[in-house]
Amino acid sequence: MKRMILGLAGVFALAACSGAEDAAPVADAGEVNIYSSRHYDTDLALYEDFTEQTGIKVNRIEADADALIERIQSEGEFSPADLLITVDAGRLWRAEEAGILSPVDSEVLNERLPAHLRHPDGLWFGLSTRARVIIYNKEQGTPEGLANYADLADPAWRGDICIRSSSNIYNISMLSAIIAHRGAEAAENWAKGVVANFARDPQGNDTAQIEAVAAGECRIAVVNTYYLARYAGGEGADRAIFDAIGVIFPDQDGVGTHVNISGAGVTVNAPNRANAIAFLEYLTSESAQRYFADGNNEYPAVNGLKANSAVEQLGTFKADTLNAAEIGRNQRQAVEIFDRAGWN
Repeated sequence: MKRMILGLAGVFALAACSGAEDAAPVADAGEVNIYSSRHYDTDLALYEDFTEQTGIKVNRIEADADALIERIQSEGEFSPADLLITVDAGRLWRAEEAGILSPVDSEVLNERLPAHLRHPDGLWFGLSTRARVIIYNKEQGTPEGLANYADLADPAWRGDICIRSSSNIYNISMLSAIIAHRGAEAAENWAKGVVANFARDPQGNDTAQIEAVAAGECRIAVVNTYYLARYAGGEGADRAIFDAIGVIFPDQDGVGTHVNISGAGVTVNAPNRANAIAFLEYLTSESAQRYFADGNNEYPAVNGLKANSAVEQLGTFKADTLNAAEIGRNQRQAVEIFDRAGWN
């Protein structure tokens, strides 16, 4: 938890000393306690805007998602956490499996957010999205016949593909979606085919894949759109990297491009539950969506809102509407398939 940032200390100091069995979280009608794995400057403006609109003070802890989930579990019924905010359906699924989220039934959230971005039982809500796209080196030419994720396993791309490790949550979630659509056997055959086409052993993050494609070290890679948007909105060397790359939104003739979410859920022992729900609903307002989505170059989750200019440069596309909960449920199977395929 090296990156942990303590917010206003009162509530969390109380949590730290509430180990006695007869102690309990103290609710304050004017506060909400947020555990977040997001760490963007725009989130500070988001919290300030919420406080200005509602008078509710925001206390926060920022850390890695798995560390936050473990912390909420260990704090148990005495946890001061009201809301968990994290990225990727897989991590929200981990929180669900840990039993730390409670259902929310909100007309505001149900009306503003598409059904596939909401947990069927209201345990969490997707608040922004990112797409996992195929990129290619323009100088080496448009890779004809590469239009779908399935095409990445075609022997035509032998030695051409760069991608992250199988332990990366984004790849796990992508394979989870493939399992949901095509079944485990087809997903495993696909994974083995992609491994056979690796240009190098999996390494680095999405930024490393983008720069490798731009430099011609590999012809093709798979990355999240928000990484690309950082280059699209840049200048000089960053813009040159973006201009060297072509973008393919896969499966436009089928189910659509795989998308994942940043989302949040109210915790099971939330001492300020009403304020947590108010904050969730606030996050679907137009002003909050601008802060939340733009802070990481993502797509707003609320219907009808446009992404920022850097994201829009990537182009329009049809998104897969597979419920994000399905992505979570297939995580374990996806990891096992990666292991058998030799995807390190």
